[in-house]
Amino acid sequence: MALLNDEALTTRILDHLAAGTTDLAEGGIWREPVEHYLSPQRLRREIETVLRRRFVAFCPSAALPTAGSYLTRSAAGVPLVAVRDRDGRPRVFRNACRHRGTALVSGRGHATSLVCPYHGWVYGLDGALRHVPDEYGFPGLDRATHGLVPVAAVERGGLVFVAQDGPPDPGELDDVPDLVGAEQTVFDSGEVTLEANWKILLEGFLEGYHIKATHRATFFPFGYDNVTVVETCGRHSRVTFPFRRIEALREVAAPRRRIDEMATLVYHVFPNVIVARLSQHTAVVVLEPAGIDRTRLVSYQLVNRAGADEARAAKDAKFVDVGTEEDRDMARAVQHGLESGANDALEFGRFEGAIVHFHRQLAALLDADQAAPR
Repeated sequence: MALLNDEALTTRILDHLAAGTTDLAEGGIWREPVEHYLSPQRLRREIETVLRRRFVAFCPSAALPTAGSYLTRSAAGVPLVAVRDRDGRPRVFRNACRHRGTALVSGRGHATSLVCPYHGWVYGLDGALRHVPDEYGFPGLDRATHGLVPVAAVERGGLVFVAQDGPPDPGELDDVPDLVGAEQTVFDSGEVTLEANWKILLEGFLEGYHIKATHRATFFPFGYDNVTVVETCGRHSRVTFPFRRIEALREVAAPRRRIDEMATLVYHVFPNVIVARLSQHTAVVVLEPAGIDRTRLVSYQLVNRAGADEARAAKDAKFVDVGTEEDRDMARAVQHGLESGANDALEFGRFEGAIVHFHRQLAALLDADQAAPR
């Protein structure tokens, strides 16, 4: 389904506020087995069947702004390097020299070629092996078969997607909306490891039922408790969290209403990426499983407009960080509580429709893989 435009979205929010209601998912309670958060076998299936086999967002396009821009990180446990080639196309390779397997580069940067730090083998931005020092020592070496190992990469909606295993289906990305504009630039990035399953952390982004209890002194004074608009788009979803100042739009004719700076728009890009557009900045957060009870959060902060004041965007991001740390504390507490054995399932109600949508999509892919002939 198509996402609501500004007029329809703001009208729906104002109607909820007037009636004291919120979006409710169809159906009853969804019960997600606790085993799905504690089982190494389940995590292995999630990684192999979904995170490696399907297209997954790797980074914002803006993190590769020019030809020669590169960045590295592990995705689903595999070291990768993304680079923008001379034609402006994003390419992604396994981050390993074809000589002795050394990681070629680390972090983010800019280069005209990728040079192995161990023995100096040189690869072009297209991954081709260009130079081998003292090549006579490798008789019969075929450069054409010793280029970097590519990973399928596609740019869509302002994000670079990768599919590591199997023949990917580009049609998977047909439902991805425009998320990051060409005018947006990255002003900060970072990585942190948290002691919680990746799905627990994801769930915290996708409902507003906890705002007052968890964020009483941070987000709640500026927003509402349990007032959200939840939309789905293929396997993806969008949850809109209105700010209190949206009430001013009641005095604006409906066709002229704009949601920008009136709400936080949280997009879940299935399976493990969050794109959150706030007043002054957009956060792209990748949740990488590092173990059954550990997750690496890789984040990119972008200004919302060309020529925007980065200091204002950074201030906006710093405020959000305080509330985000509260969410992280709750995720750790959930993980710890699951290990108590008190529950055999987590129960998600009608306020938590985006979470239910995620679990349905994940379960469908895992079930289909299990039923497929071998």
